[in-house]
Amino acid sequence: MVKRKTCVFISGQGSNLKNLIIRSRDNNFPIKISLIISNNKKANGIDYAKKYNIPYIFVNTNYRLYENRILRYLKKYKISFICLAGYMKIISKNLLKYYQKQIINIHPSLLPKFKGLNTFSRMIKNKEVKAGCTVHYVNEKLDGGSIIIQKSFFITIKDNEKVLKTKTQRLEHKAFPEGIVKIFRNS
Repeated sequence: MVKRKTCVFISGQGSNLKNLIIRSRDNNFPIKISLIISNNKKANGIDYAKKYNIPYIFVNTNYRLYENRILRYLKKYKISFICLAGYMKIISKNLLKYYQKQIINIHPSLLPKFKGLNTFSRMIKNKEVKAGCTVHYVNEKLDGGSIIIQKSFFITIKDNEKVLKTKTQRLEHKAFPEGIVKIFRNS
């Protein structure tokens, strides 16, 4: 199997990144993580890049031409697929155009519900009975791309934001790899 050279964009802890790195070591998994990009120099996920010897860069997204730097690195490492794993920035139209239908994201809600930030507090406030996660293609609308896979669980009366986050991350670690396999099995 020829693996697709993949870049993972992160901003924080990197639990989905770690999971994808481990899964990508499996011969039957369709991607190879060849680059990690972070907009946060303090992102703990960078530790996984170091541990697994994967090239990484920091991009200052306040800098006007940061997208050109990202594109330069994506080309340098021959990246053909991008996973957003807790990346807290909107992807530009330029990047979307260049990587059409080749950028996916994992979101901690059952889209189209609770797009954007603060999903767990909004779920509790809305008295939702179900929570979960969505792997979807990235387009120009915030969390608006077509859905690849969703996983869900029922919310209990004891669930607070922290518990919802933990349960959701557990599902994300299953859904993200499954979504990737589904994409490449269907292509």
